[in-house]
Amino acid sequence: MVKIRLSRGGAKGRPFYHIVVTDGRNARDGRSIERVGFFNPVAAGKEVRLQLDTAKVSDWVAKGAQMTGKVKALFKEAGKQAAAA
Repeated sequence: MVKIRLSRGGAKGRPFYHIVVTDGRNARDGRSIERVGFFNPVAAGKEVRLQLDTAKVSDWVAKGAQMTGKVKALFKEAGKQAAAA
């Protein structure tokens, strides 16, 4: 099953997540098919908190990929950001 999920990076205490498309059997930070965005939960000031290519995510979902719960929430948030801009 193809999944769209978060892959952790960053330093200890300063998490940074890539939003990736991967085979569900791969490890969390393992091999991925495609990187579709990123999420920085500790963004401060002018740093970008969320960047997501919603078109690519929609294409993958149309092909049968499943989003995790957190990615669904981030996708919704990115849609609101795009509508506001």
